[in-house]
Amino acid sequence: MTREHYFEALGDGRYQPTIHVQGAWSPEEQHVAPVIGLLLHALELNHPREDLQWARISVDILGFIRRDEMTVTTRVLRAGRTIELLEATARIDDRDTVRATAWRLVRGDTSEVAGAPEPEGTPMPAPDELPVWGGMLHWGGGFIKSLEFRSPGNEPGRGRTWVRTPLELVGGEPSSALAAWVGLLDTANGTAVRKDPREWMFPNVDLTLHLHREPEGPWVGLDTKVYFGPSGVGETSSVLHDEHGPVGTLAQCLTLRPIEP
Repeated sequence: MTREHYFEALGDGRYQPTIHVQGAWSPEEQHVAPVIGLLLHALELNHPREDLQWARISVDILGFIRRDEMTVTTRVLRAGRTIELLEATARIDDRDTVRATAWRLVRGDTSEVAGAPEPEGTPMPAPDELPVWGGMLHWGGGFIKSLEFRSPGNEPGRGRTWVRTPLELVGGEPSSALAAWVGLLDTANGTAVRKDPREWMFPNVDLTLHLHREPEGPWVGLDTKVYFGPSGVGETSSVLHDEHGPVGTLAQCLTLRPIEP
């Protein structure tokens, strides 16, 4: 049986979103999380390099992401033998909507010096140690409904959450486990909300991922803190995990505004 997916490949860099990408703030929008995964998928598809690994992906959300056909274009901004910088852009109706730049660096055996500082506080619990969590049900949209969450229960501005999906990222084209994993990261901002999203809006305008090793899916672990400033700007910061431990960090810039009654 064919698995369901977030996007259907139409050829020539065109992709049709399914109901499963439906956003949380508006039923007419796409959630940016799977779009980010799609941009990485396009980079891997169009510019394969097995000798290089992704180290940073920086995403800018340029406007409302309408749930309609997208065209994804890619290019190499800085070619190199050991270091490359690439760009992927999603366009809807001839308007750039989401843009990502990504550094990838040469692979090599650094196991002799590999290591990371001990995490502060108690370690991130494993997903199979936690119950299925319904704390995301206050969010609407088909994307959030497509996901499984595990958590001990989060507090305003602080949470530890695991997320995975049974859906494929793209139908009609083979996509990597990493692209699917990256396509879940933007859920971080919704896992430890400081205010009820029915009373306050706090969408992110960007997302920056740094990886020190390639994660092994399907679970994404989010050890998240959310900060609201006094003048309309906030920040979501997460330490990212797979089931073997920390793999990198994630940051999102938020715009804060009350929802008018």
